[in-house]
Amino acid sequence: MKDIFLAKAALPGHSIAIAREGKVLTDDARGISPMLDLIDKGEDLRGAAVADLVVGRAAALLFLYAGVCEVYAAVISRPALATLMGAGVLCRYDTLTEHIVNRTGDDICPMEKAVLTVTDPAIAYPLLLAKRDAMRKNH
Repeated sequence: MKDIFLAKAALPGHSIAIAREGKVLTDDARGISPMLDLIDKGEDLRGAAVADLVVGRAAALLFLYAGVCEVYAAVISRPALATLMGAGVLCRYDTLTEHIVNRTGDDICPMEKAVLTVTDPAIAYPLLLAKRDAMRKNH
């Protein structure tokens, strides 16, 4: 079975599912933390397929940094879709939205803001890691 179908089948009840060569990883953490943690641990995700509940541009840049080749998103933003498709990543989604909003719904997601003008995934990764760490310290 194709990895994208394995990832999508594993997604219910989780926030993200990643399949590579038939092996499936799932995580329940919110936002982009699962991807940041996997990258930080050195998990080899090159050629992987990802199923995610919400994909914004921050997540899209992390997927590119990790070498993900296919993405399914329940919800994806236009900037995320353009970023992924521009890099040749196959994308499927249920709902397309203009932007990913913050948890209170009154502004753009802070992770999206952190990479608003960033186009290089290698620059985005440390910025997003630092932003997450700063947000954790403030809570």
